[in-house]
Amino acid sequence: MGGTGSGNRWRWSASDTVESYRRIDVRRWAREGLLEPGHRFGWQWSVNGEKTGSISVQVEPRQVILDYRVREGDEDWEKLRYPVMLTTTDCHLGGERQWFRCPASGCSRRVACLYGGRIFACRHCHRLTYTSQREDPSDRAGRRADRIRSKLGWEAGFLNGHGPKPKGMHWRTFDALCEEHDDWCEISTAWMMHRLLVLTDKL
Repeated sequence: MGGTGSGNRWRWSASDTVESYRRIDVRRWAREGLLEPGHRFGWQWSVNGEKTGSISVQVEPRQVILDYRVREGDEDWEKLRYPVMLTTTDCHLGGERQWFRCPASGCSRRVACLYGGRIFACRHCHRLTYTSQREDPSDRAGRRADRIRSKLGWEAGFLNGHGPKPKGMHWRTFDALCEEHDDWCEISTAWMMHRLLVLTDKL
């Protein structure tokens, strides 16, 4: 999937996580006012400022038409053009929320996001998981520690030690965050040691 001259494959990698696939989000399109019938627009993806793929979208009543090219490896480009149905549900406070209907054969799930393999389909059809679902307890604890480090403005990675108190933060808040951070670090370290011992026993 790409623009003219693009040599990229239709997905970023062979990983089976949602983070590794190109995504279209009907909520964002609706929020940006792109889903008015008769409207045409282009959508693209980039990594580090470099364009990695693009599609053209034509909006019609109750559906969008996706238009793009795909290829895998050194195969020839294939042009695809197909509809994705739109549906709505009422919001509790008024208004409507837009959804895609997954276009994969036999699916039609109501979803907010579709992920680009050869066709755009829901994560169930592509059998995708979230990265967080594949984490072990050590990874999960380390990620939570890093989330606190981000709040504190510290460098990521608890092996980098403590940083200074952010300017303007109360000491009570700082001390509480440091304590929570250290708790997650201990959990992560304990699970890493456990994993190493298991691997050592298998040698």
